[in-house]
This record gives sequence, C-alpha cells and structure tokens, in this order.
Amino acid sequence: MTAVADPADNKRAIRNVWVLVAAQALLGSQMPMIFVLGGLAGQSLASNACWATVPISMIVFGSMTTAPWMSQVMQAWGRRAGFMIGTMGGALGASISAYALFHGSFPLFLLGSYFTGIYQSAQGFYRFAAVDTASDAFRPKAMSYVMAGGLVSAIIGPQLTKLTSDAMVVPFMGAYLTVIAINLVGSLLFLTLDIPKPEKAEPGSDAGRSRWELLKTPRILVAVITGMVSYALMNLVMTSTPLAVVGCGFEQDKAADIVSGHVLAMFVPSFFTGHLIARFGVEKIMALGLVILAAAGGVALAGVELMNFFVALILLGVGWNFGFIGASTMLAGSHTPAERGRVQGINDMIVFGCVTIASLASGGLMNCSGGSVVEGWNAVNMAMAPFLMLAGGALIWLTLRPKEIG
Repeated sequence: MTAVADPADNKRAIRNVWVLVAAQALLGSQMPMIFVLGGLAGQSLASNACWATVPISMIVFGSMTTAPWMSQVMQAWGRRAGFMIGTMGGALGASISAYALFHGSFPLFLLGSYFTGIYQSAQGFYRFAAVDTASDAFRPKAMSYVMAGGLVSAIIGPQLTKLTSDAMVVPFMGAYLTVIAINLVGSLLFLTLDIPKPEKAEPGSDAGRSRWELLKTPRILVAVITGMVSYALMNLVMTSTPLAVVGCGFEQDKAADIVSGHVLAMFVPSFFTGHLIARFGVEKIMALGLVILAAAGGVALAGVELMNFFVALILLGVGWNFGFIGASTMLAGSHTPAERGRVQGINDMIVFGCVTIASLASGGLMNCSGGSVVEGWNAVNMAMAPFLMLAGGALIWLTLRPKEIG
C-alpha cells in the first residue's frame, strides 16, 4: 500500500537499498559503540550505580520524542533531509558527550546522549525508506536487506570500541570523537539517495485515517505491540549485559565481543528474513521471534558463564530480528502513502517510548534489585515473561480474527 513504483521496475528501489545498506553499515556502527560504553561511562560518572544506564535511556528517550517530528519532516521535505538531520544530531551528541567526559559531568553526558537519540530515530526510518520505491513483492526483501547492513556495523562498532575507548587519557573519550567522524563522513551517503518527496495533499483530498483510527486497525495494532515488545526486551537485556559481564569478573573486551556477537545475530538473519516472510507469512515469523526471545531469557537464567552470555545474546539478536522486521513489514503493508507520516511516526514513538522504559528499568533491575550481580541479571531476564505473553496473545488474537478484505 505504500509502494509507489511500478511492480515490474525496482531499479530505483535497488539503488536506494544499496545506499541505505551502506548507511546502516557505516553510520550504524556508532550504536554498538555507544551501547557498549554508555552504561560503563555512566557508571563512572554517576554518583549512584543505579543510574548507570540512564545515558542509554536518554538515547532512546531522544528517539521517542524525535520520531513524530522526524517522520513529519520526511513527509514534508523527503527522506534525505531527515537523514541529514539525524547525522547532525549524532555528531552533536557525540561532541557533547566527549566534552562531558573531559569535565566529568554526568548531566552533560545525559544531554549528549539525548542528541544521539536524534540519530537513532533517523536510523529507525531506514527500513521504511527502503520500501518507498519498492514494488509489493520486493518490499519485505528490501526492508530485510537494509537491516542486513547492520551486519557490517556489528563488526566495525565493537572493534572501533576496542581501538578507541582507551586511546586517550580520559577513558571512553576517543570513542566518542570517532563517532563524530563517522557521522560527518556517513552523511555524504545520503547525497546519492533517490527517493522522491511525497506529493502534497490537495485541499479536500482524502488524507487517510487519523492516528487513533490507525491504532484501532488490528494489523497495525498487533504490528506496533510486537515491534514494541521485541525492541524493548532486546534493549532491556542488552543494556545490562556489559555491566553483568564485567560484574561477573570478565574483561571489558569480552563484553565488547559478546555485544558484537549479539549485533551480528541481530542482522545476519536479515539476508533471509524477507524470504521467510514471503514464504511462510509474516505472522509465523513474528511468532518465531517471540519464541526465540523467550529461549534467550532461559539460557541467561541457566548460568553466568561466558558461554551463557554469548548464547543468550545471540538468541536475543535473532529473536529481535524476526520479531521487529516482521512487525515492520506488517506495518508497512497496512497503510496508504498519505498515512505514512502519521503511522510511522506514532509507531516509532510508541516503540522507543517502551524501549526508554526498558533501558531505565534495566539499570534498576541490574544494580538495585538484589544483593549481587547474578541476582540483578536474573531479575532482568525474568522481567521478559509478561511482555512476551502480551505480544504472543496479540498475535493469537489477530490470527483467530476473521480475515478482512482490503
């Protein structure tokens, strides 16, 4: 319903997919860096260990509050303008964070983290931009390929973290200076993006459903719930992982390796997720994602050996991939071009709003819910259960509903 291209001609879509894959690979590498270091840097700056993951929460809060107006900017001025604003936000956020580390200021570090959220919000729209010029048949594959660009960022990001986090006298500062350069260089990619601006609605024309009407649409509602749960639970566990790994006596480099494995698991399946959706249906792939997320929690609760961390985080990444790409595909096929700005903006606002809560809860559960690191880590993973039941119940409800036409 959002495709504007002739189904027989995906040349423009394929070119745009390559640009977005490159952006996901290069610009996306800053997010593994920041998620590895954000909690550790926050722990070194905060006066209370319970606030260690607040910087990561501020990134996600920035994404949540930015998503509605970022979507409207793209609706009015085009994807390129929105993506360029995102890279400026990323560069500014890293600059403020580096300055905060130099002066040992936790409040300034939180401010920098908020601006980093502007970049994360823009990155979230890469997957939707991939389908703007794609035919109906190519849509799930286009979205999946763009998400697969994260495979490269999963390799680059943690390695850059190892090389730069201790490169300067001030811990972590070198990594944030590297993030500035990534944003400045990566912004040039969008000069080659070829996505036409959406046509402005004529006075009196049908502008589509209101936000409330969109959210009451069963497929949109279930897509939002599943995307929200998949992303929030992934963030809940990933945010605490570096703290848990280091707290259990392993080196910081091991935490980076585990996060690297996790991010690889998030994006490697993207090479075939679109094909699986086309073959088996989006609902089945979303359900499989939720089952794998549950398995990740089970492995994490089974022990705190290094292998438990690796396997749990790999399962967490695969579960997120199936759940989130499935939800995004369902959403992209459930609205008209006129509704794009509204539905994509409100979807990402809700998703990142819940991710914000999850990242805040992650630090509290990890550091303040028990007498030891192990108890805190177990609390983080047990918190997944009710939300998995919510998303699973929503999917069952959708599949049991009579099929609607149109």
